[in-house]
Amino acid sequence: MSVLSSAVETAPVSSLHSIGSANPDDFAVPTGREEEWRFTPLNKLRKLHADAPLGSSGVTVAVEAAPGLVVEKQDYSERVRLAPDRQFLPTDRISARAFAAVVEGTGTEATVITVPKETVASAPTYVRVTGSGTETAAAGHLVIDVQPYGRATVVIDQRGSATYADNVEIHVADGGDLTVVALADWADDTVHVSHHQATLGKDAHLAHFAVTLGGSLVRLSPTVRYAAPGGDAELHGIAFADAGQHLEHRLFVDHDTPNCRSRVGYKHALSGDGARTVWIGDVLIRPEATGTDTYEFNRNLVLTDGAHADSVPNLEILTGEVVGAGHASTSGRLEDEHIFYLQARGIPFEEARRLVIRGFFGELIAKIGVPELEERITSAIEEELA
Repeated sequence: MSVLSSAVETAPVSSLHSIGSANPDDFAVPTGREEEWRFTPLNKLRKLHADAPLGSSGVTVAVEAAPGLVVEKQDYSERVRLAPDRQFLPTDRISARAFAAVVEGTGTEATVITVPKETVASAPTYVRVTGSGTETAAAGHLVIDVQPYGRATVVIDQRGSATYADNVEIHVADGGDLTVVALADWADDTVHVSHHQATLGKDAHLAHFAVTLGGSLVRLSPTVRYAAPGGDAELHGIAFADAGQHLEHRLFVDHDTPNCRSRVGYKHALSGDGARTVWIGDVLIRPEATGTDTYEFNRNLVLTDGAHADSVPNLEILTGEVVGAGHASTSGRLEDEHIFYLQARGIPFEEARRLVIRGFFGELIAKIGVPELEERITSAIEEELA
Protein backbone atom coordinates (compact mmCIF):
# COMPACT_ATOMS: atom_id res chain seq x y z
CA MET A 1 0.00 0.00 0.00
CA SER A 2 1.38 3.40 -0.91
CA VAL A 3 1.93 6.20 1.56
CA LEU A 4 -0.76 8.30 -0.09
CA SER A 5 -3.48 5.67 -0.04
CA SER A 6 -2.86 4.67 3.58
CA ALA A 7 -3.58 8.05 5.17
CA VAL A 8 -7.25 8.97 5.12
CA GLU A 9 -9.83 10.25 7.56
CA THR A 10 -13.38 9.36 6.61
CA ALA A 11 -15.63 9.98 9.63
CA PRO A 12 -17.23 13.43 9.58
CA VAL A 13 -18.01 14.93 12.99
CA SER A 14 -19.95 18.04 11.97
CA SER A 15 -20.46 20.45 9.10
CA LEU A 16 -17.21 22.18 10.14
CA HIS A 17 -15.09 19.03 10.09
CA SER A 18 -12.99 18.68 6.94
CA ILE A 19 -12.39 15.18 5.61
CA GLY A 20 -8.67 14.52 5.37
CA SER A 21 -6.75 12.43 2.88
CA ALA A 22 -3.22 12.31 1.51
CA ASN A 23 -4.50 11.08 -1.86
CA PRO A 24 -5.46 13.82 -4.36
CA ASP A 25 -7.85 11.39 -6.07
CA ASP A 26 -10.04 11.48 -2.96
CA PHE A 27 -10.93 15.11 -3.77
CA ALA A 28 -12.99 16.09 -6.80
CA VAL A 29 -11.78 18.97 -8.95
CA PRO A 30 -13.53 22.05 -7.50
CA THR A 31 -16.18 23.77 -9.59
CA GLY A 32 -16.72 26.82 -7.41
CA ARG A 33 -20.09 25.65 -6.15
CA GLU A 34 -18.63 23.89 -3.11
CA GLU A 35 -18.83 25.71 0.22
CA GLU A 36 -15.06 25.64 0.68
CA TRP A 37 -14.42 27.06 -2.80
CA ARG A 38 -17.32 29.43 -3.43
CA PHE A 39 -15.33 32.57 -2.62
CA THR A 40 -12.16 31.61 -4.52
CA PRO A 41 -11.85 32.73 -8.19
CA LEU A 42 -10.86 29.37 -9.68
CA ASN A 43 -10.01 30.95 -13.05
CA LYS A 44 -7.09 32.71 -11.36
CA LEU A 45 -5.59 29.57 -9.81
CA ARG A 46 -3.60 28.59 -12.93
CA LYS A 47 -5.02 25.06 -12.58
CA LEU A 48 -3.42 24.39 -9.20
CA HIS A 49 -6.80 22.91 -8.26
CA ALA A 50 -6.96 20.76 -11.40
CA ASP A 51 -3.96 19.27 -13.17
CA ALA A 52 -1.13 21.82 -13.33
CA PRO A 53 2.16 19.91 -13.01
CA LEU A 54 3.86 20.64 -9.69
CA GLY A 55 7.64 20.57 -9.55
CA SER A 56 10.52 21.90 -7.48
CA SER A 57 11.68 24.69 -9.81
CA GLY A 58 10.40 28.25 -9.70
CA VAL A 59 10.69 28.64 -5.93
CA THR A 60 13.76 28.39 -3.70
CA VAL A 61 13.72 27.87 0.06
CA ALA A 62 16.68 28.93 2.20
CA VAL A 63 16.83 28.92 5.99
CA GLU A 64 18.78 31.28 8.24
CA ALA A 65 18.52 29.39 11.52
CA ALA A 66 19.02 30.69 15.03
CA PRO A 67 21.89 29.07 16.98
CA GLY A 68 20.95 25.69 18.41
CA LEU A 69 18.28 24.85 15.84
CA VAL A 70 18.70 22.00 13.35
CA VAL A 71 17.81 22.42 9.66
CA GLU A 72 17.60 19.50 7.23
CA LYS A 73 16.37 18.70 3.76
CA GLN A 74 14.54 15.38 4.02
CA ASP A 75 13.01 12.72 1.84
CA TYR A 76 9.49 13.11 3.16
CA SER A 77 8.36 9.61 2.21
CA GLU A 78 11.01 8.26 4.60
CA ARG A 79 9.79 10.60 7.34
CA VAL A 80 6.24 9.32 6.89
CA ARG A 81 7.43 5.71 7.02
CA LEU A 82 9.26 6.30 10.30
CA ALA A 83 6.49 8.33 11.97
CA PRO A 84 3.15 7.64 10.28
CA ASP A 85 1.18 8.91 13.28
CA ARG A 86 2.61 12.42 12.77
CA GLN A 87 1.84 12.65 9.07
CA PHE A 88 0.38 15.84 7.64
CA LEU A 89 -3.18 15.20 6.43
CA PRO A 90 -4.45 17.44 3.60
CA THR A 91 -8.07 18.56 3.63
CA ASP A 92 -8.53 19.74 0.03
CA ARG A 93 -7.29 18.93 -3.44
CA ILE A 94 -4.56 21.56 -3.77
CA SER A 95 -3.02 20.65 -0.43
CA ALA A 96 -3.15 16.95 -1.34
CA ARG A 97 -1.53 17.62 -4.73
CA ALA A 98 1.30 19.59 -3.12
CA PHE A 99 1.75 16.85 -0.53
CA ALA A 100 1.87 14.16 -3.24
CA ALA A 101 4.48 16.13 -5.16
CA VAL A 102 6.74 16.00 -2.11
CA VAL A 103 6.03 12.41 -1.03
CA GLU A 104 5.78 10.49 -4.29
CA GLY A 105 6.08 12.92 -7.12
CA THR A 106 8.85 15.08 -8.46
CA GLY A 107 11.58 14.55 -5.89
CA THR A 108 10.87 17.79 -4.06
CA GLU A 109 12.39 17.61 -0.59
CA ALA A 110 10.83 18.80 2.64
CA THR A 111 12.57 21.46 4.70
CA VAL A 112 12.61 20.44 8.38
CA ILE A 113 13.44 22.83 11.22
CA THR A 114 13.88 21.20 14.63
CA VAL A 115 13.98 23.04 17.94
CA PRO A 116 15.72 20.54 20.25
CA LYS A 117 14.39 19.76 23.70
CA GLU A 118 14.64 22.70 26.14
CA THR A 119 16.39 24.87 23.54
CA VAL A 120 15.50 28.57 23.74
CA ALA A 121 16.33 30.32 20.47
CA SER A 122 18.15 33.60 20.93
CA ALA A 123 16.99 35.09 17.61
CA PRO A 124 14.29 34.53 15.00
CA THR A 125 14.81 31.88 12.33
CA TYR A 126 14.06 33.10 8.79
CA VAL A 127 12.75 30.83 6.06
CA ARG A 128 13.35 32.73 2.81
CA VAL A 129 10.90 31.58 0.13
CA THR A 130 11.70 33.25 -3.18
CA GLY A 131 9.82 32.90 -6.42
CA SER A 132 11.63 33.26 -9.74
CA GLY A 133 8.66 33.18 -12.13
CA THR A 134 5.03 32.22 -12.56
CA GLU A 135 5.34 29.96 -15.62
CA THR A 136 6.09 26.76 -13.69
CA ALA A 137 3.96 25.74 -10.73
CA ALA A 138 5.96 24.65 -7.68
CA ALA A 139 5.17 22.63 -4.56
CA GLY A 140 6.76 22.87 -1.14
CA HIS A 141 6.63 21.37 2.34
CA LEU A 142 8.00 22.90 5.55
CA VAL A 143 8.09 21.13 8.91
CA ILE A 144 8.60 23.03 12.16
CA ASP A 145 9.18 20.58 15.01
CA VAL A 146 9.44 22.05 18.51
CA GLN A 147 10.48 19.38 20.98
CA PRO A 148 9.48 19.48 24.69
CA TYR A 149 10.02 22.87 26.33
CA GLY A 150 11.68 24.36 23.27
CA ARG A 151 11.04 28.02 22.40
CA ALA A 152 11.52 29.69 19.03
CA THR A 153 10.28 32.22 16.50
CA VAL A 154 10.13 31.25 12.81
CA VAL A 155 9.49 33.86 10.09
CA ILE A 156 8.40 32.55 6.69
CA ASP A 157 9.40 35.43 4.41
CA GLN A 158 7.84 35.01 0.94
CA ARG A 159 8.83 37.25 -1.98
CA GLY A 160 9.16 37.29 -5.75
CA SER A 161 6.86 35.95 -8.45
CA ALA A 162 5.49 32.42 -8.24
CA THR A 163 2.73 29.94 -8.84
CA TYR A 164 3.04 28.03 -5.60
CA ALA A 165 1.19 25.40 -3.55
CA ASP A 166 2.71 24.42 -0.23
CA ASN A 167 2.04 22.89 3.16
CA VAL A 168 3.48 23.90 6.53
CA GLU A 169 3.43 21.22 9.23
CA ILE A 170 3.83 22.47 12.80
CA HIS A 171 4.38 20.30 15.89
CA VAL A 172 4.73 21.92 19.31
CA ALA A 173 5.45 19.27 21.93
CA ASP A 174 4.65 19.40 25.65
CA GLY A 175 5.58 22.74 27.21
CA GLY A 176 6.85 24.15 23.90
CA ASP A 177 6.35 27.74 22.77
CA LEU A 178 6.45 28.72 19.10
CA THR A 179 5.75 31.94 17.19
CA VAL A 180 5.26 31.61 13.43
CA VAL A 181 5.01 34.66 11.18
CA ALA A 182 3.96 33.91 7.60
CA LEU A 183 4.68 37.08 5.62
CA ALA A 184 3.25 37.04 2.09
CA ASP A 185 5.10 39.95 0.48
CA TRP A 186 4.79 38.53 -3.03
CA ALA A 187 4.99 40.38 -6.34
CA ASP A 188 1.68 41.40 -7.90
CA ASP A 189 1.53 38.41 -10.28
CA THR A 190 1.88 35.62 -7.69
CA VAL A 191 -0.71 32.91 -7.02
CA HIS A 192 -0.12 31.15 -3.70
CA VAL A 193 -2.25 28.51 -1.96
CA SER A 194 -0.93 27.39 1.42
CA HIS A 195 -2.06 25.14 4.27
CA HIS A 196 -0.63 25.39 7.79
CA GLN A 197 -1.50 22.51 10.10
CA ALA A 198 -0.47 22.72 13.76
CA THR A 199 -0.67 20.14 16.54
CA LEU A 200 -0.14 21.25 20.15
CA GLY A 201 1.00 19.05 23.02
CA LYS A 202 0.30 19.40 26.73
CA ASP A 203 0.57 23.03 27.90
CA ALA A 204 2.08 23.99 24.52
CA HIS A 205 1.64 27.50 23.12
CA LEU A 206 1.48 28.65 19.49
CA ALA A 207 1.24 32.23 18.23
CA HIS A 208 0.57 32.21 14.49
CA PHE A 209 0.61 35.41 12.43
CA ALA A 210 -0.58 35.57 8.82
CA VAL A 211 0.56 38.85 7.27
CA THR A 212 -0.71 39.06 3.69
CA LEU A 213 0.23 42.09 1.63
CA GLY A 214 1.31 41.00 -1.86
CA GLY A 215 0.19 38.64 -4.60
CA SER A 216 -2.60 38.46 -7.13
CA LEU A 217 -4.36 35.61 -5.31
CA VAL A 218 -3.29 34.33 -1.90
CA ARG A 219 -5.31 31.69 -0.04
CA LEU A 220 -4.00 30.57 3.37
CA SER A 221 -5.67 27.89 5.51
CA PRO A 222 -4.35 27.50 9.08
CA THR A 223 -5.62 24.54 11.12
CA VAL A 224 -5.02 23.84 14.82
CA ARG A 225 -5.54 20.57 16.68
CA TYR A 226 -4.68 19.57 20.25
CA ALA A 227 -2.90 16.40 21.30
CA ALA A 228 -3.23 16.92 25.07
CA PRO A 229 -4.87 19.26 27.61
CA GLY A 230 -3.53 22.75 28.23
CA GLY A 231 -2.82 23.69 24.61
CA ASP A 232 -3.07 27.41 23.83
CA ALA A 233 -3.33 28.73 20.26
CA GLU A 234 -3.37 32.36 19.15
CA LEU A 235 -4.08 32.98 15.45
CA HIS A 236 -3.61 36.56 14.26
CA GLY A 237 -3.98 37.99 10.78
CA ILE A 238 -3.16 41.24 9.00
CA ALA A 239 -4.06 41.83 5.35
CA PHE A 240 -4.17 44.81 3.03
CA ALA A 241 -5.83 44.21 -0.35
CA ASP A 242 -5.54 46.74 -3.13
CA ALA A 243 -7.12 46.90 -6.57
CA GLY A 244 -7.63 43.46 -8.11
CA GLN A 245 -6.12 41.48 -5.23
CA HIS A 246 -7.88 38.45 -3.75
CA LEU A 247 -6.66 37.63 -0.22
CA GLU A 248 -8.40 34.70 1.47
CA HIS A 249 -7.91 33.19 4.92
CA ARG A 250 -9.74 30.04 6.01
CA LEU A 251 -9.16 28.93 9.60
CA PHE A 252 -10.19 25.79 11.42
CA VAL A 253 -9.64 25.34 15.16
CA ASP A 254 -10.54 21.79 16.16
CA HIS A 255 -11.11 21.58 19.91
CA ASP A 256 -11.06 17.82 20.47
CA THR A 257 -9.26 17.76 23.85
CA PRO A 258 -10.36 19.05 27.28
CA ASN A 259 -9.13 22.29 28.82
CA CYS A 260 -7.58 23.97 25.79
CA ARG A 261 -7.72 27.58 24.66
CA SER A 262 -7.84 29.45 21.34
CA ARG A 263 -7.95 33.10 20.34
CA VAL A 264 -8.41 34.24 16.74
CA GLY A 265 -8.12 37.87 15.63
CA TYR A 266 -7.85 39.01 12.00
CA LYS A 267 -7.89 42.57 10.64
CA HIS A 268 -8.16 43.45 6.95
CA ALA A 269 -8.09 46.73 5.03
CA LEU A 270 -9.23 47.08 1.42
CA SER A 271 -8.62 49.88 -1.07
CA GLY A 272 -9.23 49.99 -4.82
CA ASP A 273 -11.59 48.59 -7.41
CA GLY A 274 -11.90 44.82 -7.15
CA ALA A 275 -9.97 44.53 -3.88
CA ARG A 276 -11.33 41.44 -2.12
CA THR A 277 -10.74 39.79 1.23
CA VAL A 278 -12.31 36.58 2.49
CA TRP A 279 -12.17 35.38 6.09
CA ILE A 280 -13.69 32.06 7.17
CA GLY A 281 -13.30 31.31 10.87
CA ASP A 282 -14.40 27.78 11.78
CA VAL A 283 -14.22 26.65 15.41
CA LEU A 284 -15.46 23.21 16.41
CA ILE A 285 -15.82 22.16 20.06
CA ARG A 286 -16.31 18.40 20.14
CA PRO A 287 -18.26 16.56 22.88
CA GLU A 288 -15.06 15.48 24.64
CA ALA A 289 -13.57 19.01 24.69
CA THR A 290 -14.92 20.12 28.06
CA GLY A 291 -13.35 23.20 29.60
CA THR A 292 -12.69 24.84 26.22
CA ASP A 293 -12.09 28.60 26.14
CA THR A 294 -12.33 30.14 22.66
CA TYR A 295 -13.07 33.45 20.96
CA GLU A 296 -12.60 34.71 17.40
CA PHE A 297 -13.09 38.01 15.60
CA ASN A 298 -12.59 39.54 12.17
CA ARG A 299 -12.64 43.28 11.45
CA ASN A 300 -12.61 44.75 7.96
CA LEU A 301 -11.89 48.35 7.03
CA VAL A 302 -13.26 49.17 3.57
CA LEU A 303 -11.48 52.31 2.39
CA THR A 304 -12.91 52.84 -1.10
CA ASP A 305 -15.86 51.99 -3.31
CA GLY A 306 -15.40 48.86 -5.39
CA ALA A 307 -13.75 46.87 -2.57
CA HIS A 308 -15.52 43.90 -1.01
CA ALA A 309 -14.99 41.95 2.23
CA ASP A 310 -16.55 38.58 3.06
CA SER A 311 -16.51 37.48 6.69
CA VAL A 312 -18.01 34.19 7.90
CA PRO A 313 -17.46 33.15 11.53
CA ASN A 314 -18.70 29.65 12.37
CA LEU A 315 -18.84 28.24 15.90
CA GLU A 316 -20.20 24.75 16.57
CA ILE A 317 -20.43 23.64 20.20
CA LEU A 318 -21.14 19.98 20.94
CA THR A 319 -20.76 20.18 24.73
CA GLY A 320 -22.28 22.53 27.29
CA GLU A 321 -19.28 22.36 29.61
CA VAL A 322 -17.16 25.20 28.25
CA VAL A 323 -15.37 28.12 29.90
CA GLY A 324 -16.31 30.48 27.11
CA ALA A 325 -17.06 30.54 23.39
CA GLY A 326 -17.87 33.43 21.12
CA HIS A 327 -17.24 35.22 17.85
CA ALA A 328 -17.62 38.63 16.24
CA SER A 329 -17.35 40.14 12.77
CA THR A 330 -17.50 43.77 11.62
CA SER A 331 -17.04 45.51 8.27
CA GLY A 332 -17.20 49.26 7.70
CA ARG A 333 -15.54 52.45 6.62
CA LEU A 334 -13.31 54.85 8.54
CA GLU A 335 -15.14 56.53 11.41
CA ASP A 336 -15.78 60.18 10.57
CA GLU A 337 -15.44 61.07 14.25
CA HIS A 338 -11.87 59.74 14.37
CA ILE A 339 -10.82 61.75 11.32
CA PHE A 340 -12.62 64.87 12.57
CA TYR A 341 -10.95 64.58 15.99
CA LEU A 342 -7.50 64.62 14.41
CA GLN A 343 -8.31 67.32 11.86
CA ALA A 344 -9.66 69.52 14.65
CA ARG A 345 -6.16 69.41 16.12
CA GLY A 346 -4.55 70.65 12.94
CA ILE A 347 -3.67 67.32 11.32
CA PRO A 348 -4.33 67.24 7.53
CA PHE A 349 -6.89 64.75 6.24
CA GLU A 350 -4.43 62.36 4.55
CA GLU A 351 -2.18 62.27 7.61
CA ALA A 352 -5.21 61.74 9.86
CA ARG A 353 -6.38 58.87 7.66
CA ARG A 354 -2.92 57.29 7.79
CA LEU A 355 -2.79 57.54 11.58
CA VAL A 356 -6.20 55.93 12.01
CA ILE A 357 -5.31 53.01 9.75
CA ARG A 358 -1.94 52.60 11.46
CA GLY A 359 -3.79 52.42 14.78
CA PHE A 360 -6.21 49.87 13.33
CA PHE A 361 -3.36 47.43 12.64
CA GLY A 362 -1.00 48.57 15.38
CA GLU A 363 -2.23 46.30 18.18
CA LEU A 364 -1.77 43.12 16.15
CA ILE A 365 1.57 44.20 14.68
CA ALA A 366 2.92 44.88 18.18
CA LYS A 367 2.13 41.30 19.22
CA ILE A 368 4.67 39.86 16.75
CA GLY A 369 7.60 40.65 18.99
CA VAL A 370 10.24 41.02 16.23
CA PRO A 371 11.03 44.76 16.00
CA GLU A 372 12.60 44.75 12.54
CA LEU A 373 9.65 42.78 11.18
CA GLU A 374 7.09 45.02 12.86
CA GLU A 375 8.75 48.06 11.27
CA ARG A 376 8.81 46.40 7.85
CA ILE A 377 5.10 45.52 8.01
CA THR A 378 4.14 49.00 9.18
CA SER A 379 6.15 50.57 6.35
CA ALA A 380 4.57 48.23 3.79
CA ILE A 381 1.07 49.17 4.92
CA GLU A 382 1.90 52.87 4.70
CA GLU A 383 3.24 52.31 1.18
CA GLU A 384 -0.08 50.71 0.29
CA LEU A 385 -1.86 53.81 1.58
CA ALA A 386 0.40 56.08 -0.48
